[in-house]
Amino acid sequence: MTTPSIVQQSFAEARRKVADWQAENPERGVAITLAVPSSPHNVPVAPCDPPTPKGPLHQALRDMSERRVTSVDLVQTALQAAEDASDLNGMAHLDASGALAHARKLDEEATNGLRRGPLHGIPMTVKDVIHVAGMPTGSGSNAYDRTPETDPTAVTRLRQAGAIILGKATTHEFALGVTTPQAHHPDDPTRIPGGSSGGSVIGIRRGIGLASLGTDTRASLRNPSALSGTVGFKPTFGTVPTDGVITLSWTMDHLGPIAATVADAALVLDTLIEPSPGLVRYAGASIDGLRVGVPRAAFENCEPLVAQAVENALQKLAALGVKLVDIPRPSAEDFQLANYAGLLVSRSEAATFHQAIGTDPALCTAEIRDQLEEAARIPAKEYLAAQRYRGQLQEEFLALFDDIDAMAMPTSPVVAPRTADADRYFTVLSRNCIPWSFIGFPAVSLPCQDRAYGLPVGLQLAAPPHHEATLVALGTAYEG
Repeated sequence: MTTPSIVQQSFAEARRKVADWQAENPERGVAITLAVPSSPHNVPVAPCDPPTPKGPLHQALRDMSERRVTSVDLVQTALQAAEDASDLNGMAHLDASGALAHARKLDEEATNGLRRGPLHGIPMTVKDVIHVAGMPTGSGSNAYDRTPETDPTAVTRLRQAGAIILGKATTHEFALGVTTPQAHHPDDPTRIPGGSSGGSVIGIRRGIGLASLGTDTRASLRNPSALSGTVGFKPTFGTVPTDGVITLSWTMDHLGPIAATVADAALVLDTLIEPSPGLVRYAGASIDGLRVGVPRAAFENCEPLVAQAVENALQKLAALGVKLVDIPRPSAEDFQLANYAGLLVSRSEAATFHQAIGTDPALCTAEIRDQLEEAARIPAKEYLAAQRYRGQLQEEFLALFDDIDAMAMPTSPVVAPRTADADRYFTVLSRNCIPWSFIGFPAVSLPCQDRAYGLPVGLQLAAPPHHEATLVALGTAYEG
Protein backbone atom coordinates (compact mmCIF):
# COMPACT_ATOMS: atom_id res chain seq x y z
CA MET A 1 0.00 0.00 0.00
CA THR A 2 1.42 3.40 -1.02
CA THR A 3 2.03 5.83 1.84
CA PRO A 4 0.00 9.03 1.33
CA SER A 5 2.05 12.14 0.52
CA ILE A 6 2.21 15.14 2.86
CA VAL A 7 -0.25 16.90 0.54
CA GLN A 8 -2.70 14.01 0.62
CA GLN A 9 -2.45 13.72 4.40
CA SER A 10 -3.02 17.47 4.78
CA PHE A 11 -6.12 17.42 2.58
CA ALA A 12 -7.56 14.44 4.45
CA GLU A 13 -7.06 16.17 7.81
CA ALA A 14 -8.49 19.45 6.45
CA ARG A 15 -11.62 17.70 5.24
CA ARG A 16 -12.09 16.00 8.61
CA LYS A 17 -11.65 19.25 10.55
CA VAL A 18 -14.02 21.24 8.36
CA ALA A 19 -16.61 18.42 8.47
CA ASP A 20 -16.50 18.52 12.30
CA TRP A 21 -17.07 22.29 12.46
CA GLN A 22 -20.54 23.45 13.50
CA ALA A 23 -21.74 26.99 12.89
CA GLU A 24 -22.92 28.90 15.96
CA ASN A 25 -26.03 29.72 13.97
CA PRO A 26 -27.19 26.64 12.05
CA GLU A 27 -28.98 28.91 9.59
CA ARG A 28 -25.83 30.90 8.76
CA GLY A 29 -25.52 31.51 5.04
CA VAL A 30 -22.47 31.28 2.85
CA ALA A 31 -20.33 34.40 3.03
CA ILE A 32 -17.95 34.20 0.09
CA THR A 33 -15.63 37.10 0.76
CA LEU A 34 -15.41 39.00 -2.52
CA ALA A 35 -14.94 42.34 -0.76
CA VAL A 36 -14.08 43.36 2.78
CA PRO A 37 -16.35 46.09 4.17
CA SER A 38 -14.97 49.23 5.72
CA SER A 39 -13.89 48.72 9.29
CA PRO A 40 -16.07 50.31 11.99
CA HIS A 41 -12.88 51.15 13.90
CA ASN A 42 -11.17 54.51 13.63
CA VAL A 43 -7.51 54.50 12.57
CA PRO A 44 -5.71 55.19 15.86
CA VAL A 45 -2.62 56.92 14.44
CA ALA A 46 -2.10 60.35 12.90
CA PRO A 47 0.13 61.13 9.90
CA CYS A 48 3.66 62.14 10.74
CA ASP A 49 4.55 65.71 9.75
CA PRO A 50 6.97 65.42 8.13
CA PRO A 51 7.11 61.66 7.59
CA THR A 52 10.46 59.96 8.07
CA PRO A 53 10.57 57.17 5.48
CA LYS A 54 13.69 55.03 5.51
CA GLY A 55 14.92 52.38 3.13
CA PRO A 56 16.98 51.85 -0.02
CA LEU A 57 14.05 52.75 -2.28
CA HIS A 58 13.58 56.10 -0.58
CA GLN A 59 17.33 56.67 -0.55
CA ALA A 60 17.46 56.02 -4.30
CA LEU A 61 14.71 58.59 -4.85
CA ARG A 62 16.66 61.16 -2.83
CA ASP A 63 19.86 60.34 -4.70
CA MET A 64 18.14 60.79 -8.06
CA SER A 65 16.54 64.07 -7.00
CA GLU A 66 19.97 65.39 -5.99
CA ARG A 67 21.52 64.03 -9.21
CA ARG A 68 23.93 61.71 -7.42
CA VAL A 69 22.66 58.76 -9.44
CA THR A 70 20.47 58.20 -12.48
CA SER A 71 17.80 55.64 -13.22
CA VAL A 72 20.25 54.03 -15.65
CA ASP A 73 22.71 53.65 -12.77
CA LEU A 74 20.05 51.93 -10.66
CA VAL A 75 19.08 49.56 -13.45
CA GLN A 76 22.68 48.68 -14.24
CA THR A 77 23.31 47.94 -10.56
CA ALA A 78 20.22 45.71 -10.45
CA LEU A 79 21.22 43.84 -13.61
CA GLN A 80 24.69 43.21 -12.23
CA ALA A 81 23.12 41.97 -8.98
CA ALA A 82 20.95 39.57 -10.97
CA GLU A 83 24.02 38.18 -12.70
CA ASP A 84 25.91 37.86 -9.42
CA ALA A 85 23.00 36.01 -7.77
CA SER A 86 22.06 33.83 -10.74
CA ASP A 87 22.95 30.69 -8.78
CA LEU A 88 20.03 31.41 -6.41
CA ASN A 89 17.54 31.14 -9.29
CA GLY A 90 15.55 34.16 -8.18
CA MET A 91 14.68 35.41 -11.68
CA ALA A 92 12.54 33.57 -14.22
CA HIS A 93 12.98 36.26 -16.91
CA LEU A 94 15.14 39.38 -17.18
CA ASP A 95 14.45 42.16 -19.68
CA ALA A 96 17.80 43.92 -19.56
CA SER A 97 17.54 45.86 -22.83
CA GLY A 98 13.95 46.93 -22.18
CA ALA A 99 14.72 48.10 -18.66
CA LEU A 100 17.75 50.13 -19.76
CA ALA A 101 15.81 51.74 -22.59
CA HIS A 102 13.02 52.68 -20.19
CA ALA A 103 15.56 54.07 -17.70
CA ARG A 104 17.16 56.28 -20.36
CA LYS A 105 13.73 57.69 -21.24
CA LEU A 106 12.91 58.39 -17.61
CA ASP A 107 16.28 60.07 -17.04
CA GLU A 108 15.65 62.30 -20.03
CA GLU A 109 12.23 63.20 -18.67
CA ALA A 110 13.70 63.98 -15.26
CA THR A 111 16.30 66.26 -16.86
CA ASN A 112 13.42 68.13 -18.51
CA GLY A 113 11.57 68.49 -15.22
CA LEU A 114 9.02 65.73 -15.79
CA ARG A 115 8.37 63.26 -13.01
CA ARG A 116 5.74 60.63 -13.73
CA GLY A 117 5.04 59.72 -10.13
CA PRO A 118 6.49 58.69 -6.77
CA LEU A 119 8.41 55.72 -8.24
CA HIS A 120 10.00 57.62 -11.13
CA GLY A 121 13.10 55.70 -12.18
CA ILE A 122 12.81 52.89 -9.60
CA PRO A 123 13.64 49.39 -10.92
CA MET A 124 11.55 46.53 -9.56
CA THR A 125 10.46 42.98 -10.38
CA VAL A 126 7.10 41.25 -10.77
CA LYS A 127 6.29 37.73 -9.56
CA ASP A 128 5.94 35.24 -12.39
CA VAL A 129 2.25 34.56 -11.85
CA ILE A 130 1.43 38.17 -12.74
CA HIS A 131 1.32 39.13 -16.40
CA VAL A 132 3.58 41.87 -17.78
CA ALA A 133 3.13 42.99 -21.38
CA GLY A 134 5.76 41.50 -23.67
CA MET A 135 7.30 39.27 -21.00
CA PRO A 136 6.68 35.51 -20.75
CA THR A 137 4.58 34.24 -17.87
CA GLY A 138 5.65 30.74 -16.88
CA SER A 139 4.20 30.49 -13.35
CA GLY A 140 7.12 28.26 -12.41
CA SER A 141 5.54 25.41 -14.36
CA ASN A 142 6.13 23.33 -17.46
CA ALA A 143 2.36 23.36 -17.91
CA TYR A 144 2.01 27.09 -18.63
CA ASP A 145 3.66 29.50 -21.06
CA ARG A 146 2.11 32.72 -22.30
CA THR A 147 3.34 36.15 -23.34
CA PRO A 148 0.58 38.73 -22.81
CA GLU A 149 0.19 41.84 -24.93
CA THR A 150 -1.17 44.13 -22.22
CA ASP A 151 -0.38 44.96 -18.61
CA PRO A 152 -2.85 44.20 -15.81
CA THR A 153 -4.11 47.06 -13.67
CA ALA A 154 -1.50 46.73 -10.91
CA VAL A 155 1.44 46.75 -13.34
CA THR A 156 -0.12 49.68 -15.21
CA ARG A 157 -0.27 51.65 -11.98
CA LEU A 158 3.36 50.91 -11.21
CA ARG A 159 4.42 52.09 -14.65
CA GLN A 160 2.28 55.21 -14.34
CA ALA A 161 4.09 55.94 -11.08
CA GLY A 162 7.41 55.72 -12.95
CA ALA A 163 8.54 52.21 -12.02
CA ILE A 164 10.76 50.17 -14.36
CA ILE A 165 9.98 46.45 -14.63
CA LEU A 166 13.24 44.52 -14.72
CA GLY A 167 11.67 41.12 -15.25
CA LYS A 168 9.80 38.26 -13.62
CA ALA A 169 10.73 36.79 -10.24
CA THR A 170 10.66 33.04 -9.62
CA THR A 171 7.57 31.55 -7.98
CA HIS A 172 6.50 28.26 -6.45
CA GLU A 173 4.65 26.47 -9.25
CA PHE A 174 1.33 28.29 -9.85
CA ALA A 175 1.88 29.90 -6.40
CA LEU A 176 0.53 26.66 -4.90
CA GLY A 177 3.06 26.38 -2.10
CA VAL A 178 5.24 28.11 0.48
CA THR A 179 8.72 26.85 -0.39
CA THR A 180 9.77 27.82 -3.97
CA PRO A 181 11.99 24.70 -3.96
CA GLN A 182 13.78 25.50 -7.25
CA ALA A 183 15.23 28.69 -5.69
CA HIS A 184 17.75 29.09 -2.88
CA HIS A 185 17.83 31.09 0.34
CA PRO A 186 19.96 34.27 0.06
CA ASP A 187 21.85 33.42 3.28
CA ASP A 188 22.11 29.65 2.95
CA PRO A 189 21.62 28.03 -0.47
CA THR A 190 20.86 24.67 1.15
CA ARG A 191 17.60 26.16 2.42
CA ILE A 192 14.39 27.38 0.81
CA PRO A 193 13.70 31.13 0.49
CA GLY A 194 10.02 30.58 1.34
CA GLY A 195 7.15 31.05 -1.01
CA SER A 196 5.38 31.35 -3.11
CA SER A 197 7.06 34.72 -3.76
CA GLY A 198 10.50 33.19 -3.31
CA GLY A 199 12.21 34.94 -6.19
CA SER A 200 10.93 38.31 -5.00
CA VAL A 201 12.63 38.05 -1.61
CA ILE A 202 15.87 36.88 -3.21
CA GLY A 203 15.73 39.94 -5.43
CA ILE A 204 15.27 42.36 -2.56
CA ARG A 205 17.99 40.78 -0.45
CA ARG A 206 20.46 40.73 -3.34
CA GLY A 207 19.62 44.12 -4.87
CA ILE A 208 17.75 42.95 -7.98
CA GLY A 209 15.52 46.01 -7.93
CA LEU A 210 14.20 48.01 -5.00
CA ALA A 211 10.76 46.39 -4.69
CA SER A 212 8.80 43.48 -6.07
CA LEU A 213 5.12 42.96 -6.80
CA GLY A 214 3.96 39.64 -5.39
CA THR A 215 0.82 37.75 -4.45
CA ASP A 216 -0.51 36.45 -1.14
CA THR A 217 -3.34 33.90 -0.96
CA ARG A 218 -2.35 32.00 2.16
CA ALA A 219 1.05 33.47 3.11
CA SER A 220 2.97 34.13 -0.09
CA LEU A 221 4.20 37.66 0.66
CA ARG A 222 4.69 37.26 4.39
CA ASN A 223 6.13 33.74 4.64
CA PRO A 224 9.12 34.26 2.31
CA SER A 225 9.70 37.69 3.84
CA ALA A 226 9.90 36.13 7.29
CA LEU A 227 12.22 33.34 6.18
CA SER A 228 14.50 35.51 4.04
CA GLY A 229 14.58 38.84 5.87
CA THR A 230 12.42 41.28 3.89
CA VAL A 231 9.13 43.15 4.35
CA GLY A 232 6.01 41.59 2.85
CA PHE A 233 2.90 43.79 3.04
CA LYS A 234 -0.52 42.25 2.33
CA PRO A 235 -3.19 44.95 2.13
CA THR A 236 -6.90 44.58 2.78
CA PHE A 237 -8.56 42.17 0.36
CA GLY A 238 -9.81 43.85 -2.80
CA THR A 239 -7.81 47.08 -2.49
CA VAL A 240 -5.36 46.10 -5.26
CA PRO A 241 -6.98 44.68 -8.43
CA THR A 242 -6.00 41.09 -9.23
CA ASP A 243 -6.74 41.01 -12.95
CA GLY A 244 -3.87 39.58 -14.96
CA VAL A 245 -2.93 37.09 -12.24
CA ILE A 246 -2.76 33.32 -12.77
CA THR A 247 -5.53 32.65 -10.32
CA LEU A 248 -4.94 30.59 -7.23
CA SER A 249 -8.16 31.61 -5.49
CA TRP A 250 -10.67 34.17 -6.73
CA THR A 251 -11.87 34.84 -3.19
CA MET A 252 -8.49 34.85 -1.43
CA ASP A 253 -5.87 36.25 -3.84
CA HIS A 254 -4.19 39.50 -2.80
CA LEU A 255 -1.50 41.58 -4.51
CA GLY A 256 1.10 43.51 -2.55
CA PRO A 257 4.74 44.60 -2.35
CA ILE A 258 7.91 43.07 -1.01
CA ALA A 259 10.61 45.58 -0.11
CA ALA A 260 13.50 46.15 2.28
CA THR A 261 11.63 48.35 4.77
CA VAL A 262 8.06 49.06 5.78
CA ALA A 263 8.23 52.61 4.41
CA ASP A 264 9.51 51.36 1.04
CA ALA A 265 6.65 48.86 0.88
CA ALA A 266 4.15 51.54 1.91
CA LEU A 267 5.22 53.82 -0.93
CA VAL A 268 4.65 51.03 -3.45
CA LEU A 269 1.24 50.31 -1.92
CA ASP A 270 0.39 53.98 -2.28
CA THR A 271 0.76 53.60 -6.05
CA LEU A 272 -1.14 50.31 -6.22
CA ILE A 273 -4.26 51.44 -4.35
CA GLU A 274 -6.61 54.04 -5.86
CA PRO A 275 -7.32 56.50 -4.49
CA SER A 276 -3.93 56.47 -2.84
CA PRO A 277 -4.21 56.07 0.94
CA GLY A 278 -1.01 58.07 1.53
CA LEU A 279 0.43 55.37 3.75
CA VAL A 280 3.97 56.69 3.60
CA ARG A 281 2.77 59.71 5.60
CA TYR A 282 2.55 57.40 8.62
CA ALA A 283 6.24 56.46 8.51
CA GLY A 284 7.59 57.54 11.87
CA ALA A 285 4.16 58.37 13.33
CA SER A 286 3.74 58.13 17.10
CA ILE A 287 2.64 54.73 18.40
CA ASP A 288 2.48 55.81 22.03
CA GLY A 289 -0.61 54.31 23.64
CA LEU A 290 -1.46 51.85 20.86
CA ARG A 291 -2.94 48.62 22.16
CA VAL A 292 -1.37 45.57 20.54
CA GLY A 293 -2.82 42.15 21.21
CA VAL A 294 -0.50 39.18 21.49
CA PRO A 295 -2.19 35.83 20.81
CA ARG A 296 -0.05 33.38 22.75
CA ALA A 297 -1.29 30.47 20.65
CA ALA A 298 0.79 31.88 17.79
CA PHE A 299 3.92 30.99 19.78
CA GLU A 300 2.99 27.32 20.20
CA ASN A 301 5.52 24.94 18.65
CA CYS A 302 7.81 27.81 17.71
CA GLU A 303 11.51 27.11 17.61
CA PRO A 304 12.88 28.57 20.86
CA LEU A 305 15.09 31.22 19.31
CA VAL A 306 12.30 32.27 16.94
CA ALA A 307 9.99 32.82 19.90
CA GLN A 308 12.74 34.74 21.73
CA ALA A 309 13.43 37.02 18.75
CA VAL A 310 9.75 37.93 18.53
CA GLU A 311 9.48 38.44 22.30
CA ASN A 312 12.42 40.85 22.08
CA ALA A 313 10.65 42.71 19.27
CA LEU A 314 7.51 43.00 21.40
CA GLN A 315 9.53 44.43 24.27
CA LYS A 316 10.98 47.05 21.96
CA LEU A 317 7.47 48.06 20.91
CA ALA A 318 6.53 48.28 24.59
CA ALA A 319 9.51 50.53 25.23
CA LEU A 320 8.21 52.80 22.47
CA GLY A 321 4.90 53.25 24.27
CA VAL A 322 2.82 50.35 22.98
CA LYS A 323 0.56 48.61 25.48
CA LEU A 324 0.91 44.85 25.01
CA VAL A 325 -2.15 42.78 25.86
CA ASP A 326 -2.15 38.98 25.93
CA ILE A 327 -5.34 37.79 24.17
CA PRO A 328 -6.96 34.33 23.99
CA ARG A 329 -7.79 34.54 20.30
CA PRO A 330 -6.72 33.66 17.71
CA SER A 331 -6.54 30.36 19.57
CA ALA A 332 -4.67 27.26 18.46
CA GLU A 333 -7.99 25.98 17.11
CA ASP A 334 -8.52 29.23 15.18
CA PHE A 335 -5.13 28.94 13.52
CA GLN A 336 -5.63 25.28 12.71
CA LEU A 337 -9.16 25.52 11.34
CA ALA A 338 -8.43 28.68 9.33
CA ASN A 339 -5.42 26.87 7.87
CA TYR A 340 -7.46 23.85 6.86
CA ALA A 341 -10.54 25.74 5.66
CA GLY A 342 -8.33 28.12 3.68
CA LEU A 343 -6.66 25.13 2.07
CA LEU A 344 -10.00 23.71 0.92
CA VAL A 345 -11.28 27.06 -0.37
CA SER A 346 -8.13 28.11 -2.18
CA ARG A 347 -7.36 24.73 -3.73
CA SER A 348 -10.96 24.10 -4.81
CA GLU A 349 -10.88 27.40 -6.67
CA ALA A 350 -7.41 26.66 -8.07
CA ALA A 351 -8.57 23.28 -9.40
CA THR A 352 -11.59 24.93 -11.04
CA PHE A 353 -9.39 27.58 -12.64
CA HIS A 354 -6.85 25.11 -13.99
CA GLN A 355 -9.55 22.85 -15.38
CA ALA A 356 -11.01 25.87 -17.18
CA ILE A 357 -7.72 26.89 -18.81
CA GLY A 358 -6.80 23.31 -19.68
CA THR A 359 -3.74 22.83 -17.45
CA ASP A 360 -2.28 19.36 -17.98
CA PRO A 361 -1.54 17.95 -14.49
CA ALA A 362 0.89 15.46 -16.06
CA LEU A 363 3.20 18.41 -16.82
CA CYS A 364 3.13 19.63 -13.21
CA THR A 365 5.38 18.54 -10.37
CA ALA A 366 4.11 15.73 -8.15
CA GLU A 367 3.25 18.16 -5.34
CA ILE A 368 1.07 20.36 -7.55
CA ARG A 369 -0.50 17.35 -9.25
CA ASP A 370 -1.44 15.99 -5.83
CA GLN A 371 -2.98 19.32 -4.81
CA LEU A 372 -5.09 19.65 -7.95
CA GLU A 373 -6.22 16.03 -7.79
CA GLU A 374 -7.11 16.21 -4.10
CA ALA A 375 -8.94 19.51 -4.60
CA ALA A 376 -10.98 18.03 -7.44
CA ARG A 377 -12.36 15.47 -4.96
CA ILE A 378 -13.72 18.06 -2.53
CA PRO A 379 -17.55 18.02 -2.66
CA ALA A 380 -19.51 21.25 -2.83
CA LYS A 381 -20.86 20.86 0.72
CA GLU A 382 -17.32 20.87 2.16
CA TYR A 383 -16.29 23.91 0.14
CA LEU A 384 -19.45 25.69 1.29
CA ALA A 385 -18.90 24.67 4.91
CA ALA A 386 -15.44 26.25 4.73
CA GLN A 387 -16.99 29.43 3.33
CA ARG A 388 -19.61 29.49 6.09
CA TYR A 389 -16.85 29.19 8.67
CA ARG A 390 -15.00 31.98 6.93
CA GLY A 391 -17.88 34.41 7.38
CA GLN A 392 -18.21 33.56 11.06
CA LEU A 393 -14.46 33.92 11.63
CA GLN A 394 -14.37 37.31 9.93
CA GLU A 395 -17.14 38.61 12.20
CA GLU A 396 -15.49 37.20 15.32
CA PHE A 397 -12.06 38.58 14.46
CA LEU A 398 -13.40 42.02 13.63
CA ALA A 399 -14.93 42.12 17.13
CA LEU A 400 -11.51 41.33 18.64
CA PHE A 401 -10.34 44.76 17.49
CA ASP A 402 -12.93 46.50 19.65
CA ASP A 403 -10.37 46.34 22.45
CA ILE A 404 -7.05 46.48 20.56
CA ASP A 405 -5.59 48.40 17.63
CA ALA A 406 -3.41 45.65 16.12
CA MET A 407 -2.00 42.21 16.80
CA ALA A 408 1.61 41.00 16.86
CA MET A 409 2.99 37.46 16.57
CA PRO A 410 5.66 35.37 14.85
CA THR A 411 5.10 35.25 11.10
CA SER A 412 6.48 31.72 10.91
CA PRO A 413 7.10 29.38 13.84
CA VAL A 414 10.37 28.19 12.33
CA VAL A 415 13.33 29.54 10.38
CA ALA A 416 13.85 28.59 6.74
CA PRO A 417 13.94 24.79 6.44
CA ARG A 418 16.51 22.94 4.41
CA THR A 419 15.32 22.23 0.88
CA ALA A 420 15.68 18.47 1.34
CA ASP A 421 13.29 18.65 4.30
CA ALA A 422 10.87 21.31 3.06
CA ASP A 423 7.96 19.08 2.01
CA ARG A 424 6.88 18.36 5.56
CA TYR A 425 6.32 22.09 6.20
CA PHE A 426 3.37 22.23 3.76
CA THR A 427 0.98 23.65 6.39
CA VAL A 428 3.49 24.69 9.08
CA LEU A 429 5.10 27.72 7.46
CA SER A 430 1.80 29.45 6.75
CA ARG A 431 0.03 28.63 10.05
CA ASN A 432 0.12 32.13 11.57
CA CYS A 433 -0.43 33.89 8.26
CA ILE A 434 -3.53 32.22 6.88
CA PRO A 435 -6.21 33.72 9.13
CA TRP A 436 -5.48 37.20 7.75
CA SER A 437 -5.61 36.26 4.08
CA PHE A 438 -8.63 34.00 4.70
CA ILE A 439 -10.67 36.86 6.18
CA GLY A 440 -9.01 39.62 4.14
CA PHE A 441 -7.50 41.75 6.92
CA PRO A 442 -4.22 43.62 6.30
CA ALA A 443 -0.98 42.15 7.67
CA VAL A 444 2.72 42.82 7.29
CA SER A 445 5.81 40.77 8.08
CA LEU A 446 9.03 42.59 8.87
CA PRO A 447 12.41 41.28 10.02
CA CYS A 448 13.09 41.01 13.73
CA GLN A 449 16.30 42.71 14.75
CA ASP A 450 17.45 39.44 16.33
CA ARG A 451 18.10 36.38 14.18
CA ALA A 452 17.61 32.76 15.16
CA TYR A 453 20.23 30.13 14.38
CA GLY A 454 21.85 32.73 12.09
CA LEU A 455 18.70 33.11 9.97
CA PRO A 456 15.99 35.79 9.68
CA VAL A 457 12.86 35.79 11.83
CA GLY A 458 9.65 37.59 10.92
CA LEU A 459 7.42 39.73 13.16
CA GLN A 460 3.85 39.75 11.84
CA LEU A 461 1.51 42.66 12.55
CA ALA A 462 -2.20 42.49 11.68
CA ALA A 463 -4.93 45.13 11.84
CA PRO A 464 -8.63 45.60 11.04
CA PRO A 465 -9.68 46.14 7.41
CA HIS A 466 -8.30 49.32 5.79
CA HIS A 467 -6.02 50.06 8.76
CA GLU A 468 -2.76 49.69 6.86
CA ALA A 469 -1.68 53.05 8.32
CA THR A 470 -1.53 51.47 11.80
CA LEU A 471 0.79 48.78 10.46
CA VAL A 472 3.03 51.38 8.81
CA ALA A 473 3.29 53.36 12.06
CA LEU A 474 4.08 50.26 14.14
CA GLY A 475 6.46 48.78 11.60
CA THR A 476 8.51 51.91 11.00
CA ALA A 477 8.70 52.61 14.74
CA TYR A 478 10.09 49.15 15.34
CA GLU A 479 12.59 49.50 12.50
CA GLY A 480 13.82 52.74 14.10
